[in-house]
Amino acid sequence: MNLPANTQVAIVGGGQAGLAMSWLLKERSIDHVVLERHGIAHEWRHARWDSFCLVTPNWQCRLPGHPYDGTDPHGFMLKDEIVAYLESYVVSFQPPLFTQTAVQQLRPVADGYALQTSAGSITAKQVVVATGGYHTPIIPRAAERLPASVLQLHSAQYRNPQSLPPGAVLVVGTGQSGAQIAEDLHLAGRQVHLAVGTAPRSPRFYRGRDVTDWLTDSGYYDIPLQEHPQGEAVKEKTNHYLTGRGGGREIDLRRFASEGMRLYGRFEGVQEGRVLFGDDLAANLDRADESCERIRASVDAWIASQQIDAPTEPAYIAPWHPAADAPRTLDWQTEGVTSIVWSIGFGADYRWLQAPVFDGRGQPVHFRGVTPQKGLYFLGLPWLNTWGSGRFADVAADARHLLAQIESAPA
Repeated sequence: MNLPANTQVAIVGGGQAGLAMSWLLKERSIDHVVLERHGIAHEWRHARWDSFCLVTPNWQCRLPGHPYDGTDPHGFMLKDEIVAYLESYVVSFQPPLFTQTAVQQLRPVADGYALQTSAGSITAKQVVVATGGYHTPIIPRAAERLPASVLQLHSAQYRNPQSLPPGAVLVVGTGQSGAQIAEDLHLAGRQVHLAVGTAPRSPRFYRGRDVTDWLTDSGYYDIPLQEHPQGEAVKEKTNHYLTGRGGGREIDLRRFASEGMRLYGRFEGVQEGRVLFGDDLAANLDRADESCERIRASVDAWIASQQIDAPTEPAYIAPWHPAADAPRTLDWQTEGVTSIVWSIGFGADYRWLQAPVFDGRGQPVHFRGVTPQKGLYFLGLPWLNTWGSGRFADVAADARHLLAQIESAPA
């Protein structure tokens, strides 16, 4: 199939967001193409570790025309199952998908947009950018001060404990990826040193149900960004750490510490053969616990307001506390650290998109995915509208909103 010279709508990105948009456009018989730099489910297949699984239950996988229909709706799909879910989605409706087709430049022209791709040029009346917001792995400049003998990986490159050289491992960052990778290494018997940041934690199951179920019933996940109590600031918050591994469970860094994992404060740099950490370990652990307790309290309030008969649970008791003189440096040679996994996130890279729709930080300006540039939209970004916007849960709702914009645009 050759790339056409023009189309009504070009979708840039063939992940779950781009495919959801394509399903809706195809249902309306709107001419379009999906341009995917790599292949189907590339990020799920190649940028996740071997034991990776969803942290949201399977029932939340509800792409348009393709809701989860397996036998374990309250389970958590493993990486290969996620890939299979997306592959079956493509088979189910045969989108006009062009894989191995990188968009190298997009610019406005008189009658829409011109896209230069690795497979040739194409023009489109309207464009949906569905590439997500996680493009460039972040590794701090301080990493350059580490010797070549220490293997350095970003979380997107980590696969399993066996792929790392023998010895202790330093994991930097405690968002979902960092906390889960630290657990993966810990369960494999590796000595883990963990730089703990400000990421919050969440309960997994509480008062007889997955917390996701409680928060769905209470309407929390339906709160739009403009009505959220934290406002725009919620977009900058790191995701709560927890896991779907082994049927789902909480991740408690204090428990890991009581089992031998070494915890430190936030990473601050490298100097004279040592890794430096902040004096904030206790504060970061306390804030994570407070976040977990706030979620539990919100569930309690919902149960009480609805007069639901649900089992009660005892208050959380911390199994470990850092010493007042907790170490703030790590001598990697003395401690036998042979590898570091950087889990401090990704940056956005929209250099190919030549349109005036970005703020001073390089982030797209939009309202529910609609930009000030006529006919240019974003889809699949975290908190595009609600908590589930960047997830399988609610990308369909956002795509339907954009569909209405696309259909109402002048021909």
